[in-house]
Amino acid sequence: MTFNIETERLLLRELRATDLEGMFELDANPNVHRYLGNKPIKTKAEAKKILDSVKQQYADRGIGRFAVIEKATGDFIGWSGIRLNTEYNMNGFTKYYDVGYRLIERYWGKGYATESGKAAVHYAFNTMKLPVLYATTEAGNQASHKALLKIGLQYVNDFYFEQEQLNLRWYKIENK
Repeated sequence: MTFNIETERLLLRELRATDLEGMFELDANPNVHRYLGNKPIKTKAEAKKILDSVKQQYADRGIGRFAVIEKATGDFIGWSGIRLNTEYNMNGFTKYYDVGYRLIERYWGKGYATESGKAAVHYAFNTMKLPVLYATTEAGNQASHKALLKIGLQYVNDFYFEQEQLNLRWYKIENK
């Protein structure tokens, strides 16, 4: 799959093998995983598995997370975008599209999660013609909570995600 979505400061494109170093930096950082169950990766082989998994999602489902590239520098700064979840039950849903993002720590606080998330929602509603998107965040992650609200999602409820033993928040946005 090839994606090429531009915002004012970002380029969202398909994840590639060349994103391995950035993916490792992202997911090996314990601060990034603070609200994700505290399970950072330890090897580049694990980062490659993540990339391969997303590429397989592109092939199987026609969508998966996008690489987020800072246009000013050309740097990989994380991922954002749409995913079709079919792996597990989340707040009573077993098959749904969600919007999400994860950024390398030095890019936090610059509005990139909101900017890339808005572009992903636009793509989902205008290109994919999806009727609704969902999102989750750990209940204590106020930065992500604020970003999801700025993207346009509405908070629905808190719930306990048994599989990862996390207290999560559930969000929803409808295509109007």
